[in-house]
Amino acid sequence: MPSYVADGEPDVSWVIDHSDNAIVVCDEAARVTWINQGFTRMFGYTPEDALGRRPSDFLAGPHTDPETVEWVRGQLHTQQGYRTELLVYAKNGVPLWISAVVNPVFDPERNVRYLLGVYTDITHSKLHEEMHRKVLSAIVREQPLQEVLTLICREVEKVMPEAVASVIGVDDYGRLRPLASPSLPDQIATLIDGELAGPMVGACGSAAWSGQPVECRDIERDPRWQSHNAPFLALGIRACWSSPVKGNDGRVLGTFALYYWENRAPDEFHLRVADVCLHLCALAMERERERARMHQLSFFDTLTGLPNRALFNSKVEQMLLGAARRDSQVALLFVDIDRFKIVNDTQGHTAGDALLRELAKRLGSELRDGDVVARLAGDEFVLAIPDRTAEEAANLADRLMARLSEPLSAGRMILTPQASVGVAMFPTDGWDVDSLVRHADIAMYRAKSEGGGRIVFYSLEMNQAMQERLALENALREAVRSGQLRLHYQPQVALDDDASLHGVEALLRWRHPEIGEISPATFVPMAEECGLIDELGRWTLEEACTQMADWRRRGVPVPRVSVNLSAINFEQQDLPTFIGNVLGKCGLSPDELMVEVTESVMLAQKPEVLANIDAIHRMGVSLSIDDFGTGYSSLSHLHRLPISELKLDMSFVRDLEHSESARALTTSILRIGESLSLKVVAEGVENAAQRAVLASLNCDLLQGYYVSRPLSPHSLERWVSLQPPTE
Repeated sequence: MPSYVADGEPDVSWVIDHSDNAIVVCDEAARVTWINQGFTRMFGYTPEDALGRRPSDFLAGPHTDPETVEWVRGQLHTQQGYRTELLVYAKNGVPLWISAVVNPVFDPERNVRYLLGVYTDITHSKLHEEMHRKVLSAIVREQPLQEVLTLICREVEKVMPEAVASVIGVDDYGRLRPLASPSLPDQIATLIDGELAGPMVGACGSAAWSGQPVECRDIERDPRWQSHNAPFLALGIRACWSSPVKGNDGRVLGTFALYYWENRAPDEFHLRVADVCLHLCALAMERERERARMHQLSFFDTLTGLPNRALFNSKVEQMLLGAARRDSQVALLFVDIDRFKIVNDTQGHTAGDALLRELAKRLGSELRDGDVVARLAGDEFVLAIPDRTAEEAANLADRLMARLSEPLSAGRMILTPQASVGVAMFPTDGWDVDSLVRHADIAMYRAKSEGGGRIVFYSLEMNQAMQERLALENALREAVRSGQLRLHYQPQVALDDDASLHGVEALLRWRHPEIGEISPATFVPMAEECGLIDELGRWTLEEACTQMADWRRRGVPVPRVSVNLSAINFEQQDLPTFIGNVLGKCGLSPDELMVEVTESVMLAQKPEVLANIDAIHRMGVSLSIDDFGTGYSSLSHLHRLPISELKLDMSFVRDLEHSESARALTTSILRIGESLSLKVVAEGVENAAQRAVLASLNCDLLQGYYVSRPLSPHSLERWVSLQPPTE
């Protein structure tokens, strides 16, 4: 029962004893003269423990800030009240954050008679604040993830000596990876590392597997611990409580666990602390995951997972420094996949990407530790191999080519890939990464120009040839601008007694003012590589149509003109509009123009290409497949394409007189054309014997030197005038 004073008011000390705050009265020397029961409940000290002692003497502990204690003691001389926050320790060693408000009590003469202190437990809010401050500061300073998580564990253990904290990560394959457990021996981490998360893999493995907190009050008897408890029991650990750490997307990133030295469950304070820790662990682990993702994007190719150029350069720079110290060689191999563009054009980019991923795996499988392979761009790969002689580099290149050429499936096709490989050697061919890559690229280009599927080592002569090629590229750009290009026209005639003119094919010619005539076989591929091919194609079409309009006005009886356009031309969305504008400007009807394209363009799966083919056909312009039979023809697609003509490649015509297989293939192509009601033009006909074979096979049209060489516009007019009139 409470005691009351005479006027009926309750006993003030009884009321104060029921306060949640710790209240203490000290004398002018700061020695305790009275405490309420709240003080005992908060700190565990009885009046007998506290009376006559200064609070700072028995509440301070290992991590109490000594500067704040000195500041508090200095306030005795100011005769003023103060407020502060301080980490102190209860009698049982448990740390507590308190907010202390201390005010002096004066006697009538204005001397300090007592000090009244009111202490409030702010452990949870302060722990939250302090941990956030320290952990966020560590994250901002980009300290390693393990250091940040270790900091979290140590902060928890400061305020929770009855527990040991641990953080475990979960990798992409669901395996546990210890990240921080500063108070557990290393063998525990070794035991856990690589374990597959599951319902019977202790508290952490189970929490990671289920995504839910797992409480094990007695790990000796808990069935989830039966295969893992021995090392923990040997340390004296008896219980564990583990909670999953989740990312923003809900994915389990890891677990935060408290291990206990006694059989018990977490109390309310532990729940609040764990809530703070889970948030901070998730923040740190998400940041690390984002950092890893940014590193992956910055230094690795997203398609193949191989290092990109930046990482390759960095690694090879270190490799070259080491090789220079050892006086050893480094081989740099530049690998380019032959005819890769055909796969993209005919099967689509999905098949092309799958092919590149598989080839990247094959390249990586042939390398040793210390070797580096990277994807530079497109279908280009580069490898740096330390401590290899030129002979060893050649043997490795042979193995790589054999491995790459193993058959594989790409889309609807079975491919046997082929590669061209250029090799440069350190230090003979260069002392830095850029020089070696450039020289290996030059050697690869030579391998490709020699037919592909071969290995070529760099030489100084190649460098000179490449410089000449670059000069020629610049000259070609100038030729396009200054009008050095012109068109010649080769007649196409019917294979009958009249040999009537069916049309002409426009063929590009380039006379360099210093070098002279340059073959289209040289400058057309160069235009494709240096980005001029679209401009060349458009110039050719416009020039040919302009010439055709001139012939029409002057009554020169040329029925139509054929123009070759490239795959790049067909990828441009405005191509149909461009063709329509040219025809309109020149006053030509669509049937006076034939557009020739390769099989790979016609069979492309690119939507823009298919849309252009359809639009050009609908405007009335005829389409022809050039060099038919040399690509990846698909009859299931061929019958659906809006084409009017097939051009039999000259490689078949060349061997007609002597090769049964050439005649058989030619016959097959002619029958395809016949069954699909397509005209077939035989290119490269050079003699009467070839003509006779083609006539016996019922070929429709001839083109080649047997009929006429490509002629200038004036010469073609003269050739037409000399032809006998058709009936």
